[in-house]
Amino acid sequence: MSKIAIYPGTFDPITFGHIDVIKKSLKLFDKIVVGVSDESNKNYLFSSEERIQIVNKALFKDLKLNKKKIKVVSFGSLTTDLCKKYKSNIILRGLRAVSDFEYEFQLAGMNRKLNQNVETIFLMSDVENQIISSRFVKEIVKLKGDIKKFTTKSTIKSLKDKYE
Repeated sequence: MSKIAIYPGTFDPITFGHIDVIKKSLKLFDKIVVGVSDESNKNYLFSSEERIQIVNKALFKDLKLNKKKIKVVSFGSLTTDLCKKYKSNIILRGLRAVSDFEYEFQLAGMNRKLNQNVETIFLMSDVENQIISSRFVKEIVKLKGDIKKFTTKSTIKSLKDKYE
């Protein structure tokens, strides 16, 4: 039986921090389902469809990661429902700093209450990527700054196209 993990997020846009978590999780699990949230109550820069395209390009075109081991999907349900759909009992979450931990700890607890068979595993990105956030990347590109150290080439192009 293969071990499948769900990595949910907004990925608005995907960054090297997210990619670190994906690469590390590939060493631990047979398959990763990257769940791109399409909650309508958030104010996204990119639509759900655009974010899925951006994630696919970053992972498979720019980085040439294994398509057989990663599936990128959109979801508007509870993460625990996404786990059921893909027969997974693992939710992956990335931690950047101690400040992330309280929110992530509460989220993990709520997911556990919703489905006691689901475990949350926290992975940290490499030190050089821990300060990266999608919000900062968007702000830097909006102000015409260089974001090459924060995300992939195709993601940079998508961001520049959006702001120009």
